[in-house]
Amino acid sequence: MSKASQRLAALKQLYRSATPAPTTRLARREELLLPMADGVELRTVFFFPAKREQAPIVLQRCCYPGMAQEIEIHGEEYAKRGFIFVLQWCRGTGGSQGEWEPNVNERADGLTTLHYLAAQPYTDGIGYWGNSYLALTGWCMADALPPQVKSMYLGVYGTDRHTSAYQDGLFRQDILTAWAQENAGVPIASNMMDSYRYRPQLHVDEALWGVSLPWYRDWISHTDRSDPYWSQGFWKMLKDIPGKVNIPVFIREGWYDHHLGSALVTYQDLSPQAKAHSILQIGPWNHGYGLALTHHKAERLADDSVQSPLVWFEETLLQKRLPQKAVQLYAIGADRWETWPDFPVRARQIQHFYLDAGATQDGAHALLPLPPGAQAQASYVYDPEDPVLSHGAESLFHTREEIGSLPQPACGYRADVVSFLSAPTAQAFEINGKLNARLFVASSAEDTAFTAKVMEVFADGTTVNIRGGITTLAYRNGASQRGSYTPGTVVEVNITLWDIAWLVQPGSRIRLDIASSDFPQYAVHSNYPGVWACQARTRPATQRIFTGGAYPSVLEIPCATPD
Repeated sequence: MSKASQRLAALKQLYRSATPAPTTRLARREELLLPMADGVELRTVFFFPAKREQAPIVLQRCCYPGMAQEIEIHGEEYAKRGFIFVLQWCRGTGGSQGEWEPNVNERADGLTTLHYLAAQPYTDGIGYWGNSYLALTGWCMADALPPQVKSMYLGVYGTDRHTSAYQDGLFRQDILTAWAQENAGVPIASNMMDSYRYRPQLHVDEALWGVSLPWYRDWISHTDRSDPYWSQGFWKMLKDIPGKVNIPVFIREGWYDHHLGSALVTYQDLSPQAKAHSILQIGPWNHGYGLALTHHKAERLADDSVQSPLVWFEETLLQKRLPQKAVQLYAIGADRWETWPDFPVRARQIQHFYLDAGATQDGAHALLPLPPGAQAQASYVYDPEDPVLSHGAESLFHTREEIGSLPQPACGYRADVVSFLSAPTAQAFEINGKLNARLFVASSAEDTAFTAKVMEVFADGTTVNIRGGITTLAYRNGASQRGSYTPGTVVEVNITLWDIAWLVQPGSRIRLDIASSDFPQYAVHSNYPGVWACQARTRPATQRIFTGGAYPSVLEIPCATPD
């Protein structure tokens, strides 16, 4: 049996064991070409339940023809449970007319479709369901819904596009370069790593792919958060939408999904009216809701990717009830779901691990509970032509085998990675929130990058990554536009990592690795100033990390446990 067949069989099995159970049967499947405002007709597929004059509708809008068989199963199973399921293919995909261009037409086409459905005599409320790009097609119109739309279930996507694309000036390349190559509208045979490494990246579309993609060039050339490209037009509209939503939304995310950072901003930006009846749920998943852990028990983690939306739509559409607000976080290491009153979780304690570059043992410097009195420094040479490869990461997509919490190499495995290691912990403690590496650094380059990776080293020596992140000197400390740096100057940088809920075991050590590349999770920094995608050359840089004395470099870990 092929992997595709296995996936479809597993999906059918999930429906066989899901609640609510079927109450009727699929009566008929119909298709029509639904005209949009400009006359373009989109292929729209209906799955109707038996013996219902009126029924609630669950709508999906999709651009991935490869998902057709999977969505057909959803349609049949929802119809068996008393819903009308509607699938619409985005322009230029799946039999719909028009030209495929990501994002541009989704709002207008989606609203036209919703108003058509709202006017039909068989409609008794509407819900919207989608993951990833299928969630984008929901979010982009969520502020202008007809009153018949009662709820949305939107997973693994966020409306802050700049956060999805960039971290302090560096592009999330394994996500969006890969997505552009795979959704360019024509077959592309180029090796993905060759595409990632091409310089200047601004010309990779025509040089390697043989097609002009202006929208990709826009993504990679507008690095400033304050740039009009992000602060006006479609992306600004999308960023502002959560604050205008007035219906319940189920936001489902994974600790190791590349959209997590943007999705958390989205939840925090929800209007009070929407948030009062919305749910935020984050599990130990990757972008496809696959388990992203290798060395932790997950015995209390059932696959509810089918049941969870079913229960949501049963409550909001069939029972017509407003859900109770909830924040549900899976704590890695504790193997438990925790319920919190709000998000972000308020830290009850900040644990400090101070870096001490003064001495080295077993390939690592020390992490201390108090700042060392003596000043010291560690240095390394960063060569962009030999980057540190991503292994265990939260912001990958194409390089699937490296996503999640994975076993890590020993301290000292590369000369351009500096490790710091704590003493064994006396007791367990739960990380809950954003870790932050506050470092005092200097470089021989006018601009460069610094990375931080935080790990747990178990008592038996096994090491797994918890969180990682990156910053640049040009965008240090969250700057919204490019700044300058004088080579050799000591400056403070903060590498703030995405939220996590993680129980550190008694007897474990905390390890922090500092480097200057994490490829292809992030584009390789050339060590030249300016827009990353315009750089045609690279050069090595000498990097220095200062600790102790006037330079109290420290790893800050927020801790909290539920009442």
